[in-house]
Amino acid sequence: MKNPRIKYFYQLIGSHLSILLIALLVLSILFVRYVEDFAYKDKAAELERYGQQILRELERPRPGTDLQTYVSLLKAQNIDFIVFDQQSRVLYPFSEAFPPVDLTQEEWGVIEQGETLVVNRDVERFENTMTFVALPYVANGQLIGGVLLASPVSGTREMISELNQTLVTTILIAFAVALLLSLLLAKLHVSRIQRMQKATSMISDGHYEVDLPQSNFDEIGDLARDFNKMANKLRQSNEEIDRLENRRRQFMADVSHEMRTPLTTIAGVIEGLRNNMFEEDQREKGIRLVSDETKRLIRLVNENLDYEKIRSNQVTLTKEEIEAEELLEIIQEQLHLQAADKGNHINIEAEAGTVIYGDMDRLIQILTNIVKNSIQFTEQGQIYLRAFKEPAHMVIEVEDTGTGINVEEIDLIWRRFYKSDFSRGIGQFGLGLSIVKQLIALHDGDVQVESKKGEGTKFTIQLPHKKDQEA
Repeated sequence: MKNPRIKYFYQLIGSHLSILLIALLVLSILFVRYVEDFAYKDKAAELERYGQQILRELERPRPGTDLQTYVSLLKAQNIDFIVFDQQSRVLYPFSEAFPPVDLTQEEWGVIEQGETLVVNRDVERFENTMTFVALPYVANGQLIGGVLLASPVSGTREMISELNQTLVTTILIAFAVALLLSLLLAKLHVSRIQRMQKATSMISDGHYEVDLPQSNFDEIGDLARDFNKMANKLRQSNEEIDRLENRRRQFMADVSHEMRTPLTTIAGVIEGLRNNMFEEDQREKGIRLVSDETKRLIRLVNENLDYEKIRSNQVTLTKEEIEAEELLEIIQEQLHLQAADKGNHINIEAEAGTVIYGDMDRLIQILTNIVKNSIQFTEQGQIYLRAFKEPAHMVIEVEDTGTGINVEEIDLIWRRFYKSDFSRGIGQFGLGLSIVKQLIALHDGDVQVESKKGEGTKFTIQLPHKKDQEA
C-alpha cells in the first residue's frame, strides 16, 4: 500500500498554526489561572482586614457594642461573619444564613496555632465559590476563639467567562492572521524549493545553464549557492567531456588517415606479389616497401601508446647525470645513415664536461624525434647538435639548414599529425613533436623554435640544473 503524501506547503501551514494554537492555549490557561488566583487572594485580603477590625472591637472593655454595626456594614458588601469560642460554638451572631463550612482537623489545627486560615470552597447551596477566612482570638497566650468571615468571590466567574470569550476572540483573530502569514511564507519557501526542483530536472536532462537566486538569508539561500556551484562544475565537466570527445574523434580520424596509406600500400604490394604482377627486379623493391610501411605502422602505434601514457601520467622519469657529448653521439650514431640518405651530415658541438640531468631514454627519444624532423625537411645540408651550460639552465640545440617553417605555423607543429605544405612538398610532423613537448614538460623544461623559410630551423631545449630540480 502506497503511503499517503502530504505536500510540504500544507506541512508548513500545519506546523505554524499548530505551534501558534498550542502557545495561545497554554498562555490563555495560565492567564485565566493567574486572574482567578489574584481575585481569590484579593478577596481573602479584604476579609482578613475586616476580621482584624472585628478582633480589635472584641478586645474593647465592652465587646459587642458595635458588632451589629459590622453586621450591617459587611452584609451590604455580601460578607457574613461569626464569632466562635474555643469549642467552635457560635457566639455572635447566630444565623442559619451563614454559609456552612466543615473545617478539617488540620485546618482547625492552623487556627489553634494562632495563625490565619484561608479556605476557598465550592458551596452547592449558594451555587458559588466561597472564600472563608478564620482569624484566631488569642488572649494571655491562650486561644479563646476567633472570627470566621465568608464571602462569595462575586463577579469572578462572570469576569473569567468574559475573559474567556475575549481570549477565544483573540485566538481566532490571531489564528486568521497567522493563517494568512503562513500562507505567504509557505508559498515563498515552496516556490524557492520548486525553482530548485525545476533546476534539478533541467540538470538531469543535460541542461546545465541554470542560475538559482542566491542569498545569505537562510539555509535555502546557501543551498542555492552550492547548487549553482555544482551546476557550474557539471557544465565545465560536460564541456571538458565534449572537448575530449571531439579530440577522440579527431584522433581516430587522424590515426585512421595515417594508417590507411601504409595499409593500402602493403595490401597492394602483397596482392601484386601474390599474382606475380611484379617483375623479378621489382619484387625486392616491393618487399622493401612493405617492410618500410610496416615499420611506419609500428612507429605510429608506439608513438600513440607513448602519447597516451604521457597524457595519463603513467610515465615515470629516472633522472641521472648524463654526459652531454655522449648523449649527442648516440643520436648521431643512430641517425647518421638516415641523414646520409638525403645527403645530410650531423655535427656535434658540446663543451667538455657538460652534464645534463634527466632521463637518458626519454632524452634520446626527444632528440631522435627532433633530429628526424630536421632530416625530413633538409636535403644536402647540415644538422648541428649543440649542448652548453648557462647560469639558469642547461641548453640543447638542434639546428638544420633545411627549408624552414613559416612563422605562422611554428605554434601548430606541436599538434598531433599536423601537416604543412612547403614549397618542396607536404611536410608531416606526426606525433613525434607532440611527444617531445610533453616529455620536456615532464623534465620541468621548455622548448622554443626559431625558423625562417628557406634558412632552416633551430630547436632550443632548456632543462633546469640538478640542484634546481631537487629543490
